[in-house]
Order: sequence, then structure tokens, then C-alpha cells
Amino acid sequence: MGTPFALWVYLSATPLLWLTLTVVVWVFADWLAQRAGRNPLVNPVMITIVAIAVILVETGTPYGTYFNGAQFVYFLLGPATVAIALPLYKNWSTVRRKALPMLAALVAGSTTAIVSAVAVAAAWDVPRSVLISLAPKSVTAAVAMSISDHLGGLPSLTAVLVVITGVLGAVIVTPLMNAMRLHDYAARGFAAHGIGAARAFTVDPLAGTMAGIAMGLNAVFSSLLVPVFVRLFMAGG
Repeated sequence: MGTPFALWVYLSATPLLWLTLTVVVWVFADWLAQRAGRNPLVNPVMITIVAIAVILVETGTPYGTYFNGAQFVYFLLGPATVAIALPLYKNWSTVRRKALPMLAALVAGSTTAIVSAVAVAAAWDVPRSVLISLAPKSVTAAVAMSISDHLGGLPSLTAVLVVITGVLGAVIVTPLMNAMRLHDYAARGFAAHGIGAARAFTVDPLAGTMAGIAMGLNAVFSSLLVPVFVRLFMAGG
């Protein structure tokens, strides 16, 4: 080994390093969140993202190298999204009872998330590819990236926007719901984003279940809605 960093250079070329590092950092971040009593501000996803980003910058590692090693985590997004069907099946009676308010919340939430993001982007005259990438930011990452890619956006930018939206939601939703004195875990869970769904399961099983259902339904609804609004705003511009 000619230099102190030779060993690191050798290891960084091994794909398994980045997968292992991602898992280790996540476990540590989750431990910190546990020690903090699951405080919304101590979000393990946010901690992991920042830690990995710092490591990549400090070691001069290109994102492509990192992704080649950690892409198995990305692959798992697909099966994890499909697995949302399980809580939907197990809680079908509850879902059926609350179908009307859930549908109203889904339509209002999805429409507002898409229209507000696209309208602000259009008002600031952002490039077309960025506007498209922004539109599905409130959808789970696997679906959002697919929508963005299909419409001509930048899937990598969409992924970043989805994570930012999810982390902000996970941090803000609990204090906001407490301030509104909304203690119905079904309603609290249904308001969660993809990352918020993971936190919802740590708060209450019903909240986590409803968050998973909301994530799945929002993915389907937004897949139909995003192309419509994008084309409307493009035509209007």
C-alpha cells in the first residue's frame, strides 16, 4: 500500500462496501432515533442521507460508484411498494368503512401536492425537465422515478425531491397533528408520505397500516394525474 488512502481506494472499488456502509449507517441512525425517543427531528433517513453524503464528498467518491454498490437497496423499493397490498388486505374492513373520507382525502391531497408544485415551478419558469421531475415528488420513490422518466424528467432529481418531501413530512406531521389535536391514528397515518410511513409504524400499528395504504393509493392516483397536469401546464406555458 503506497499511500495511507490506498486501502480505502481498493475497498471503495468493491460494490459490497457501499451496501454494507449504507446498512451500518442506517442501523446507527435508527439507534440514535431510538435513544431520542423517536423525536421527529431525529429522523434516521435524514441522518443516513447526510452521513453518506459527507462520506462521499470527503472521500471524493462519485455517486455512480456508490450507486453501483448500494443499488440493491434501490431494487428493494419495488417489492416494498408492492408489499403495501398486505396491510390493505388485512385491514380491508376498516378501509371499506372509511372509504369515502379516504377517497376525498386522497383526491384533495394528491391534487394539491401536484398542482402546487407544478404551479410554483411554472411561475418561476424552471426548465421543463425540472418541472416534470418536481411533479411526482409526493409519490413513493420507485413510482415517482418511473413517472418522471416516462414524461421526460430527471429520475435522479425526482428521487432527491421525494426524499426531501418525505423527511420534511416525517418531521412536521406529528407536531402539526398534535397542534391540531388530531389523535385519530388512522387519519394521522393516512397523511404520511413514504418515509413518514416508516415512522408511522413506530408510532402506532394502525397509523403505519393507513400510511402504507395511502402510499399505495397515492402512487396509483398520481400516476394517472401527474401526466394530465404536466401537459396542461406545458400547454398553458
